[in-house]
Amino acid sequence: MIKPLGDRVVLQVEAEPEQSVGGIYIASNAQEKSIKGIVVAVSEQSIGELTAPQAVKVGDEVIFDKYAGSELSVDGQDYLVLHEKDLVAIV
Repeated sequence: MIKPLGDRVVLQVEAEPEQSVGGIYIASNAQEKSIKGIVVAVSEQSIGELTAPQAVKVGDEVIFDKYAGSELSVDGQDYLVLHEKDLVAIV
């Protein structure tokens, strides 16, 4: 499993197939980038000897900035690693 460092959070971003008004499915490379995800891993912020918990926990559904983070694939599953400051809200 991925263990994020610093103030980072790992999200699983699920893209739903987009359908046009006429019923045609839009190719994945032409779709809008998703801004929702499920938190799958959370790091602990280290400030010297102090540790501060993140504002989110594993399992939270969150909204994040549209172009934030780094995409990666592990064992065929796509994840997004981003800083906690790039999270906008918990749904």
